[in-house]
Amino acid sequence: MTETMVDPGSDTTADEVDSAVAAAAAAAKPWAALARPDRARVLDGIADRLDAHAAELIPLAMRETRLPEARLTGELKRTSFQLRLFAQTVRDGRFLEVRIDTADAEWPMGAPRPDLRRMNIPLGPVVNFAASNFPFAFSVAGGDTASALAAGCPVLVKANPGHQALSRAVGDLVAEAIAECGAPQGTFGLIFGREAGVRALTHPAVAAAAFTGSTAGGRALYDLACARPVPIPFYGELGSINPVFVTAAAAGARADEIAAGLLTAVSASAGQLCTKPGLVALPEEAPVFSALVELLRTRPVPTGELLNDAIAAGFAQAVDQVRAHPAVEVLAGGATGEALLLATTARTVLADQDGLLREMFGPATLLVSYQNTEELLELARSMPGQLTVSVFGDGADDTTRSLVAAASDAAGRVLWNSWPTGLSVTYAQQHGGPYPATTTPTTTSVGTAAIARFLRPVVYQSVPYDLLPPELRSDNPLSVPRSVNGARPQ
Repeated sequence: MTETMVDPGSDTTADEVDSAVAAAAAAAKPWAALARPDRARVLDGIADRLDAHAAELIPLAMRETRLPEARLTGELKRTSFQLRLFAQTVRDGRFLEVRIDTADAEWPMGAPRPDLRRMNIPLGPVVNFAASNFPFAFSVAGGDTASALAAGCPVLVKANPGHQALSRAVGDLVAEAIAECGAPQGTFGLIFGREAGVRALTHPAVAAAAFTGSTAGGRALYDLACARPVPIPFYGELGSINPVFVTAAAAGARADEIAAGLLTAVSASAGQLCTKPGLVALPEEAPVFSALVELLRTRPVPTGELLNDAIAAGFAQAVDQVRAHPAVEVLAGGATGEALLLATTARTVLADQDGLLREMFGPATLLVSYQNTEELLELARSMPGQLTVSVFGDGADDTTRSLVAAASDAAGRVLWNSWPTGLSVTYAQQHGGPYPATTTPTTTSVGTAAIARFLRPVVYQSVPYDLLPPELRSDNPLSVPRSVNGARPQ
């Protein structure tokens, strides 16, 4: 078998974890050496199985996560799509970033240039900590698993406790696809339980880890990864409030449109999205405030249920902490099944960022009124690291230019007149940002660039042809796109 067989109702034992990691370590070289078309075929095979078993997987996910059928159907489609997109990336070969500098006796540096041939190689076994809020797209066969397998790394998934039966079902399909394609045993594994995850993360054979979840949980795991005798890369997505800055011109011109868009963004998936806008800065007494209240009164947007009791408890605690501030009031909403709108001022937030810039993982947001442009820009420039920052403006002027500049300092994705929910899986996507949004702001966890997290470059200097990897040989037998002597990749 290609995975650890564990009852989803029980935690994986220490011995089982060690066996799974040992199997992954043994599979690392054979999986990395597998021809790229064959590796791509594995990813396509996983996608095909997910699609073929949608009628079984979606009801199971609905029972475990309380998410509606339509949302899960779309998410499963996204999951199989991103697997196939990574398969295309593997076939293309550009992710190897092959660069060749041929020997040059006249190199202007003052000394001859040796023959240098550089490419990316896989890091080795990866531990993927699955997320709770995307039981398909950020879980067992989600983006972290797909990108690590595409890079040539075996993957050991620590299942999320919020959907263990679904994790087992998806894990079985992944294992079947891998076995059918003749991939080495140990290429994929599945473990359950917090202690099992910690043991896998700290195992000396594990080379990298990926995580999507809470700031507290992610930071604890990040510290463990850094404290190992040999530290490893830990790609953690920890939390973000995704601030939105609305200029006076935009608020005056499009109050109803902005109000409706905000309610939809806060209510989608019951606010349980890492890109949900958790703070919205608006000019004092802007018509958006009254438009929001009226919308909630006349045609509220349903939020749906929270994923599980633990998520609900965490959301209630975060809301209580923000509401406890004496300068925060409830503007509207908060009843069962509707969004909660809290309100305060920019000066209040600037005076107590630790208390008020908190992620409320659920259908709530903090509306922040500012008195003038100077106050708006001060607030924007004070933001800690975020996944996204959105700017609503009415054209390019000094204010919007300053807001976009502040946004690019704080976030990995800057949006103009649009809401951050609905993250597209593309070639150019960036889902990451400065800490505390992520632990590694130079990478993304969504889009094909995510493959780079599980690769490292190696250069071969003056190495004979027969000892070079095929990708670096002069006759390019595998037809890999590459740059030669600084030319564009061909």
